[in-house]
Amino acid sequence: MPTAGGDAHSQAEERLAAVDARYTSKRKALVEVFIRSKRPMTLPEVIAANASLAQSSVYRNLATLEAAGVIHRIVTSDDHARFELAEAISGHHHHHLICSMCGSIEDFTLHPRVESAVAREFAGVAERRGFTTNAHQMDLIGRCAECATAE
Repeated sequence: MPTAGGDAHSQAEERLAAVDARYTSKRKALVEVFIRSKRPMTLPEVIAANASLAQSSVYRNLATLEAAGVIHRIVTSDDHARFELAEAISGHHHHHLICSMCGSIEDFTLHPRVESAVAREFAGVAERRGFTTNAHQMDLIGRCAECATAE
């Protein structure tokens, strides 16, 4: 499975080529921002992480990277979607805790035995419906500790 760093760049380049898009220096800079990030980021956070990137350019390039399967968009209840490297690029399978009040996102992983059981159950559901899967994602939506305390 791919890992962040050099392999992430080669995976990104391959995925972009598959949709007839080039791996430009601005796209490479964006991928580098996500490699360094430890959590999903909003558009303003991405721009703050690399001040040399113009907002309009970041927005257009994120759309291209998302269409190529390099970046994954996570929609929350606040004004900003979050973005992170796609699992196929990062090599890091995880799930999300999404706060429905403030939009914050926290990654979490399941114990390998639980993850395996979830994957088997999902595969069974898909098979019974004639659906072919290649991955799964699971988000838990509720209130983060800070928002729950504020209520």
